[in-house]
Amino acid sequence: MSEGFLVFDMDGVLVDVSESYRAAIVQTVEDFTGKRVSRELIQDYKNQGGWNDDWELSHRIVSDLGVQVEFDEIVRHFNRLFLGDGTDGLILRERWIARPAVLERLSERFQLAIFTGRRQYEVAPTLERFGGGLTFDPIVTAEMVAKLKPAPDGLNQIVERRPREHFWYVGDAIDDCRCANAAGVPFIGIAAPSNPQHAKVVYLLRAEGAVAVIDDINQLEFIL
Repeated sequence: MSEGFLVFDMDGVLVDVSESYRAAIVQTVEDFTGKRVSRELIQDYKNQGGWNDDWELSHRIVSDLGVQVEFDEIVRHFNRLFLGDGTDGLILRERWIARPAVLERLSERFQLAIFTGRRQYEVAPTLERFGGGLTFDPIVTAEMVAKLKPAPDGLNQIVERRPREHFWYVGDAIDDCRCANAAGVPFIGIAAPSNPQHAKVVYLLRAEGAVAVIDDINQLEFIL
């Protein structure tokens, strides 16, 4: 019998995106401003909340550095870097975080689902590369919600399908935690030791009400 639903964010949770999305932010900003921003600065913005969308964050950093560029131009450039032509995009640098059989064992106890700020065309290739025989159902992506995180729209969609089930949301950002809180779903935080602000992220997630903060999803089965 299922013990409930584990709902995962993708970036920083299922997938290490330090050399994909984070690298795309750095390169996009440099290409428009000539300035190379640090990973610490990007994390500073993330820690403020409200910057779950990396297109919007890239646009904001470019603006804060004194360069005015249309948002749509930022999106097009970012996507060229991230997706490439299918053979050279930064998305190919992503790394699946779960060790072999970890998610398979969890799937024997829980239903697995995803609520991510990615769009569907960004989700599909990554799950095809790494997801194997895993089933995530449902998968709620950015274009399926009226408001992005920290709004709870996506989590609410999932909970409303099975209102009698117990849910946990697993994420790595302040916006993930605030989204879970707004949906009334217990939040498990991820704070990777490689994060340039690891201690601060642990503190912030706990302060926002995370029921636990762990290094990565490989520790999930031991705390649930």
